[in-house]
Amino acid sequence: MRATAGTKPATETASSATAGAPTTAPTTAPTIRPVRAADRAAWTRLWEGYLEFYGVELSPAVTQTLWSRLTEPEPVVLGRVACLGDDVPVGIVHLVPHKNTWSVRDICYLEDLYVAPEQRGHGIGRALLEAALAEAKARNWARVYWMTQRDNAVARKLYDRFAMVDDFVRYTVRLAQG
Repeated sequence: MRATAGTKPATETASSATAGAPTTAPTTAPTIRPVRAADRAAWTRLWEGYLEFYGVELSPAVTQTLWSRLTEPEPVVLGRVACLGDDVPVGIVHLVPHKNTWSVRDICYLEDLYVAPEQRGHGIGRALLEAALAEAKARNWARVYWMTQRDNAVARKLYDRFAMVDDFVRYTVRLAQG
């Protein structure tokens, strides 16, 4: 998902269409809900899988800070998880709502989206994205935006169903790690 710490586009997939292919299809649609303190172990496994997919190593302090931001009483980063029948998270999405200069309404950066490799191909990424967009509408945000790596073809196939790629080029200046 991201090539270096600090820049991370969203992804649902592994590096190829067959990587992490699901073994069995879920019998019900996933439930999307806010992350809870009890999700820590499952969320950590998903977060670490996400970082591994992009070849990124972050300090434990960064992961702990993110977890705190997701679970504080008034979270500044909104964490949502996709759960199947056993209520154990199998996918995550992180939303960062913020002010902007081109609208009086807030906008939202969908910073991370990840589905466990064994659960891919069953619409869990789509359900997470749909839930994020429904939340954006409910909160009256002006827009949601995200990025992914250019060669992440499987994730891009999903994203192309929801949005069009724009003509903007991203520039990044790394000022500090962590």
